[in-house]
Amino acid sequence: MYTSVTRDIQVTVMPQFVADRSEPDEGRYFWAYTIEITNLGRDWVQLTARHWTITDGNGLIEEVYGPGVVGEQPVIQPGESFRYTSGCPLTTPSGIMAGSYRMVDPSGEGFDAEIPAFSLDSPFAKRTLN
Repeated sequence: MYTSVTRDIQVTVMPQFVADRSEPDEGRYFWAYTIEITNLGRDWVQLTARHWTITDGNGLIEEVYGPGVVGEQPVIQPGESFRYTSGCPLTTPSGIMAGSYRMVDPSGEGFDAEIPAFSLDSPFAKRTLN
């Protein structure tokens, strides 16, 4: 589990390798990740956009931008959470993801809530110590 807090918005990520959607012999690996966004503040916030940086095991970087998450732009009330699950395919047996959510508060001010960097590890990844 990976967690970060930005301006009272807590983002927790739980990644999991999905063996039945992966084909290692074909160079296809798939991870699901569940994200919980908790509003620890006193005012509601709305998640309006997302930005991901996805780096595969070879260092190839892909940037992903889009509105909301899983087709929604949720309003998260104080003390409440929004949870969703999505996925990421890679052509390497390991990688890393990080990013941010664009949040808007009641005054209309926008800010970026950090999505903590999290590793995408499969049983097929070579383990090295640095």
